[in-house]
Amino acid sequence: MIICAVMRDESRQNAPDARNVRYVKIKSERNRTIILDDMEIPALRSRLVLPSDVGLGGIPLDSVINGDMMSVIDRLPDAFADLIIVDPPYNLTKVFNTSKFSARSESEYNDYLASWMPKVCAKLKRNGSLYMCCDWKCSSSVQRVLSGELVVLNRITWQREKGRGASGNWKNSMEDIWFAVRDPDDYHFDVESVKMKRRVVAPYTKDGAPKGWNAEPDGNYRITFPSNFWDDITIPFWSMPENTEHPTQKPEKLYAKLVLASSRPGDIVFDPFSGSGTACVVAKKLGRHYCGIEIDEKYCLLAEKRLSLADGDKSIQGFEDGFFWERNSKPSAARSASSEKKGYVRKFD
Repeated sequence: MIICAVMRDESRQNAPDARNVRYVKIKSERNRTIILDDMEIPALRSRLVLPSDVGLGGIPLDSVINGDMMSVIDRLPDAFADLIIVDPPYNLTKVFNTSKFSARSESEYNDYLASWMPKVCAKLKRNGSLYMCCDWKCSSSVQRVLSGELVVLNRITWQREKGRGASGNWKNSMEDIWFAVRDPDDYHFDVESVKMKRRVVAPYTKDGAPKGWNAEPDGNYRITFPSNFWDDITIPFWSMPENTEHPTQKPEKLYAKLVLASSRPGDIVFDPFSGSGTACVVAKKLGRHYCGIEIDEKYCLLAEKRLSLADGDKSIQGFEDGFFWERNSKPSAARSASSEKKGYVRKFD
């Protein structure tokens, strides 16, 4: 057999006899999407935890459990997680590799959330925090069901700059994250760890001295408190080293804010809908323990590969020197943006 490597769907009229040819699509040199190699799958698979491996009352720390969340959740002890990040299927019809989630009525989606929400919330420690992701369509359902289990403190709205336009409606480019705790008088929140460093466009001075900002060798910057509206997030895409083929992958920078604000080093982060493992990867990079559950084996394997890569690279794009940076505001990012015009890869913060 002859193997022809092609970069794009080009004309194949000059190719050898198609019966003896297998076409393999090769990634562009600038495409950094994480993919699975057949040779590495056995080793990655050996790291997965199966539901049968989870002893009743045991905590499989620093593990990704490959199984149906509903068949695993009761095997985990109550009140073991310091932080829970939940990113369930939204009320949309979406294909996730070998499975499909179908949109349903609001009442049916409420029932779906209620079927597992109490079980997940039961895993939260008394002084723990939970964040739950959703879009505008199911945000009210999430608030309603979540409020029946925990005390909701806030709703974060973050801007997704990616997405399809719509000719008869407003483009959907926002998502919500509901922030809830068990005890509103006793929970951890480290605001200093999630402050932003913003470039000052029009520096104001008083008596000749900077007022509320600092002059640094590479520019003028202001350290600001984080709000509940985030417009500094970049959705993973092909030129970012964290990108995978998961259709709804969350950015590491997004989860880093949640992990840093609402957990301490050594705490346990639990993700019952792990997907390609972003919460677990971020927890590992930031010195936390993790436990994730994901039903699809391919996504579990991608998570394990990302966790392995995190052994040698703990960087998170857009978080450096103890601060979160606005997109492309960091000097190195500005240089990269300039280089893009010359044909080089652009690195987003």
